[in-house]
Amino acid sequence: MNKEVHELAGYLLEGDALASIDFLKGKQELTTLEVFDQLLTPAMQYVGELWESNKITVADEHLATGTCDFVLSSLFPWQKEHSSTNKKAMFLCPEGERHYLGLKMVSSLFVEAGWSVRLFGSDLPLESAWKAAERWQPDVIGLSVAIVYHLPLLQDYIQRLSGLSSQPSIILGGRLAGMYDLQSYCSEKTVIFQDLHAAHLWLHTQKVEGEPNVSL
Repeated sequence: MNKEVHELAGYLLEGDALASIDFLKGKQELTTLEVFDQLLTPAMQYVGELWESNKITVADEHLATGTCDFVLSSLFPWQKEHSSTNKKAMFLCPEGERHYLGLKMVSSLFVEAGWSVRLFGSDLPLESAWKAAERWQPDVIGLSVAIVYHLPLLQDYIQRLSGLSSQPSIILGGRLAGMYDLQSYCSEKTVIFQDLHAAHLWLHTQKVEGEPNVSL
């Protein structure tokens, strides 16, 4: 494993948000996408591997997740005061799904691209998601799924949200999207992102004006 990823994972496991932030601020040559893809994502994957092999406790894993969440909120905006486009996107995890950090990273990429973003995070019931979307009328609804037994519920979310009056595009990401072919759980129009690069590339195809190449 990359030495820098190991170092960052150590800070996250210690709950040391300040050290994590200082570490990432020292990577000013990297874009936000590169920080997410090369450092934060593999660091949290390593934490997950340690937990799965019983080398750390669930408390350790929760501490690392909470610290990573704080770091993301501190360094990467999930909303701007004024968006540079009239496009809107909302992001959520289906009910029961609590793995939201990847969703938060994708939402930050959308913010950088000038979109107006609403991040609802983990464990949002379908009826609440539908009502929020019907009120706000987003152009895009992003879903994330990491646990296999949430896949049947995912179908309900995609079917219901695809039928909104605003006819939003439905995008899907998360750990399972990079591991399996999830098309059978989706509609024909659902866009599946296998990783952050796919999300970034899709954003560039939307012809959004004013997208910066942001570094820390």
